[in-house]
Amino acid sequence: MMEREAILAIYEQGPEAVVELVQTLYAQLEAQHKQLLALGERVKVLEERLAKNSRNSSKPPSSDQIPPKPKSLRHKSDRKPGGQKGHPGKTLLWVEQPDEVVTHKVHRCNGCATSLTGVEASDWERRQATDLPELRLEIVEHHAECKQCPGCGHRTTAAYPPGVDTPVGYGPRIKSLGVYLMQYQLLPYWRTSEVLSDLFGASPSVGTLYTAVEECFGMLSDTEQTIKELVQQASIGHFDETGVDISGKKWWLHVACTETLTHYAVHPKRGSEAGKQIGILPEFGGVAVHDGLYGYREYECEHALCNAHHLRELTCIEEQHRQGWGGRDEGIAAGYEAGSGSCDRGRAELSGA
Repeated sequence: MMEREAILAIYEQGPEAVVELVQTLYAQLEAQHKQLLALGERVKVLEERLAKNSRNSSKPPSSDQIPPKPKSLRHKSDRKPGGQKGHPGKTLLWVEQPDEVVTHKVHRCNGCATSLTGVEASDWERRQATDLPELRLEIVEHHAECKQCPGCGHRTTAAYPPGVDTPVGYGPRIKSLGVYLMQYQLLPYWRTSEVLSDLFGASPSVGTLYTAVEECFGMLSDTEQTIKELVQQASIGHFDETGVDISGKKWWLHVACTETLTHYAVHPKRGSEAGKQIGILPEFGGVAVHDGLYGYREYECEHALCNAHHLRELTCIEEQHRQGWGGRDEGIAAGYEAGSGSCDRGRAELSGA
């Protein structure tokens, strides 16, 4: 701040000196005002960046520093709980040819206690119980014939069937069940071994289960290739990627799917390099629905944003910008409308809103 004496000294120099001082001070104030505006915008951007998480943006859950409180995007319905009118129910059906029939005999009259042992039944009531058969291991011993040729003396042994490779080992059915529990029900190796032990008394080791997974992987190579080709030919495909931990390092699980087909692949990269090596997107000719990751735009197919990400962006608009329309029905409708176009158009509509 200028001292009083300095201001009076400038005043004594005449009007031009005062005008020059005012202009200088005004220029400084204008520069400071612009700087404050710029800093305010930067603080706003940083605050919005900190406030974004996997619930209100396209950020993956693995990037959340503090897990956000869940918030349902569903709206309250006027329907009553439970099955709706016209909904096809599911119940057990009567089986005309049961595996076993058990007859429960009447020995005495419930009225007077007279013995009915020699009386023929006049009718039967029937009920059916659907249950599992007794869970037990089946041990199959394989005998391979050995014959010696009377002509040359060579000894020939019959071939064992596939999967019978050791003197004592597990058969293909129990190994298939182990693979199903691990790969579809997502049980760890040790829990899979525990389940098989509890149910059947068999405790295949982690090494045995790992080998079973490898064998299954090899046998499914043709099936995987067929799935990739069918997804490439689909009119609409859904693509996504999420972080996974593999041996302490972050990899990415890439998903490509249609209504009936799903292909998974893991890769150390998230973007276009992974897509090129997996091989589905470079040959895909339909509409690719995804989260708007920049790497997807390198492919020449049509693009559309996943509506789940539109709804997250609308949640951000409602919470961070205090615009209530983002959480109302018209906001959700805008999100769905944006999702019907290309990735770029969808983002432009949301940005304009």
